Amino acid sequence: MGEEKPKSRGVWPSVKPFVNGGLSGMSATCVIQPIDMIKVRIQLGQGSAVQVTKTMLQNEGIKAFYKGLSAGLLRQATYTTARLGSFKVLTSRAVAANDGKPLPLYQKALCGLTAGAIGATIGSPADLALIRMQADATLPAAQRRNYKNAFHALYRIIADEGVLSLWKGAGPTVVRAMALNMGMLASYDQSVEFFRDSFGLGEASVVVGASAVSGFFASAFSLPFDYVKTQIQKMQPDASGKYPYTSSLDCAIKTLKSGGPLKFYTGFPVYCVRIAPHVMVNLDLLESNPEVGGRGRAVNLISRWWKSSSKV
Repeated sequence: MGEEKPKSRGVWPSVKPFVNGGLSGMSATCVIQPIDMIKVRIQLGQGSAVQVTKTMLQNEGIKAFYKGLSAGLLRQATYTTARLGSFKVLTSRAVAANDGKPLPLYQKALCGLTAGAIGATIGSPADLALIRMQADATLPAAQRRNYKNAFHALYRIIADEGVLSLWKGAGPTVVRAMALNMGMLASYDQSVEFFRDSFGLGEASVVVGASAVSGFFASAFSLPFDYVKTQIQKMQPDASGKYPYTSSLDCAIKTLKSGGPLKFYTGFPVYCVRIAPHVMVNLDLLESNPEVGGRGRAVNLISRWWKSSSKV
């Protein structure tokens, strides 16, 4: 009887968290894109959610809800792939360093902050393309960039402004991503443990409940930074060429003095409607099992194919 050869782990265990994160993020974007489009139109002052939806259906048809989808998918393919993949790698290593014990909240938050920064830095060019494509229709006709798709946008930015211009506004983007990621991922894992251990809920109930909690905290953590980021990106110089804010910190201080802390939460219901469902779909796809090392639904078929092909 021959000895059984040890199974080779291969590269799949290493790349799985990144593929899983990217596919789950892109799948979530396909589901949430219409909500994001409505949110953008509301922020541009085109009426309430009901009015915007009715106008878009009447004047532009159902396809209008998916305008800018290419940029949104590219952003998820870079930003979310790196963000969720990094978080899984970081938490797995932290658990191993902790002798397999569950991580305390502060360690989960630290992993979330680090993964958010990594993802935002990598995904910043796609985020810039997405913002410019969404805002193009609000500019005067002579100032519109008329990007055909996300890749055309990146090409034009490099050709017209240089490679480093792809990271314009990367600072506020990174801070926002860190806050959102910490609120989403740390609260999700903590909620999974709470619902599972305290209430003894089943897998589906645990995932949905924890995702809902995570979506709320992701919105609450990130909106102040998103508000500052939006003000910086949309500001225009006055007649003398002076901008209203000199930096993100200057914007935050002036906003706090003029409107108080609640000013940073302007539009929270709309923002929560945009963020929370995306987080829920994203995490529901990412985790089919709330246990440590759970497998994401988005890559079940890929995993099976990879394992079967490796035996040939």
